[in-house]
Amino acid sequence: MAKGDKFYFENFAESTALSKKAAAYLVECLENYNAEDIEKMLEEMHKIEHSADIKKHEMSEALAKAFVTPVDREDLDMLSNNLDQVTDKIEEILQKFYIYNIQSVDSSVIEFAKKIVKSCEILCELMNEFENFKRSKKIRKLIIELNDVEEECDRLYLSSMRALTNNPADALTIVSFRKIYDCFESCADACEHVGECVRTVIMKNT
Repeated sequence: MAKGDKFYFENFAESTALSKKAAAYLVECLENYNAEDIEKMLEEMHKIEHSADIKKHEMSEALAKAFVTPVDREDLDMLSNNLDQVTDKIEEILQKFYIYNIQSVDSSVIEFAKKIVKSCEILCELMNEFENFKRSKKIRKLIIELNDVEEECDRLYLSSMRALTNNPADALTIVSFRKIYDCFESCADACEHVGECVRTVIMKNT
């Protein structure tokens, strides 16, 4: 592999590390939730999201200047954008708590956030392995693990949404948490989609 090619894989690894950091911070916020601190939480989360944006911009600039890339530049750009989506969607989850003025959280919300952390941990392993995608024996296993976690999220989404119908809470609270669960589900899908992008790149280049 050419020396300059390492930049792309290092950028992906750094991007996923930021997604994992954002997911872990989301869990921290929800486990110690205090509605009065939500603006401070959002500020801290946005710092992480902004760092991820910088990684995406660095990738875009490198691709614009590169003459030769380790795989098609369109695939590298696609993967960079999809990785950025993960961190964006984690931030969006916390934003929903602010928008809907959520005062307290239940265990299912925290469980969902922990599953997002699990997905991001797998993404970190996947991106650290991606540089060796032509020889790696781990990548396929990691992609399957991502799919498994996404299925766990699907089941949690269904049970959580159903539980809302049995909740005596007011209609606004029910609608608010439906939107929040939708965001969690979208984030889980974004993590899985990164795995699908990696699978596509491997199929095209091996």
